[in-house]
Amino acid sequence: MSPRQYNLGKRTAQIEQSRRQVLDAAREVLGGADNYTGFTLDAIAKRADVARATVYYQFKSKTGLLEAVCDDLAAEGGLPELVKAFTNPEPPAALTEFIACFARFWQADRPAMRRLRALAALDADVHAVISARDERRREGLTVLAKRFTDETAGATDHQVRILLALTSFETFDTMIGSDDDLFDAVPVIADLAATVLGANA
Repeated sequence: MSPRQYNLGKRTAQIEQSRRQVLDAAREVLGGADNYTGFTLDAIAKRADVARATVYYQFKSKTGLLEAVCDDLAAEGGLPELVKAFTNPEPPAALTEFIACFARFWQADRPAMRRLRALAALDADVHAVISARDERRREGLTVLAKRFTDETAGATDHQVRILLALTSFETFDTMIGSDDDLFDAVPVIADLAATVLGANA
């Protein structure tokens, strides 16, 4: 290995390490109990023990950092497994798989998730990121809900809005105690969702 290749590899490892430090720090700040205005790039850089410029270099903006935090939570929470829901040929099983995937996702880091969702009501940048991801969840539910209805009619907007509420972090977090696994709510939420779609009639 040439010295140049070695140095490039070392540099890449350092960049990845600092990226990990910033993501971990961002989640710690989100999960902290201080106040909802504490999520700033300065606070995160300080917690990560890196220069503020490093945060900007890695993520470009506060929104970019928020997107990366959400992606990190999604990867840790197994959200890529959602593909199983859309490839499952049985509508009830597909819907349950979708709900189970979100239970694991919401469970990945509940303190950070709770703060992130609450902060969306107070911070425009956070609201934009969370709203876009909620919209993707709504689109996924619309696809799955169509399997329970006449193909020409599809699920109603009202039904999909109820499903969106049922699969939200807030619903899981409210139903399950703070020390319990959100996955425990899956059977109840799946049953309620099936009822909304007329599958339990």
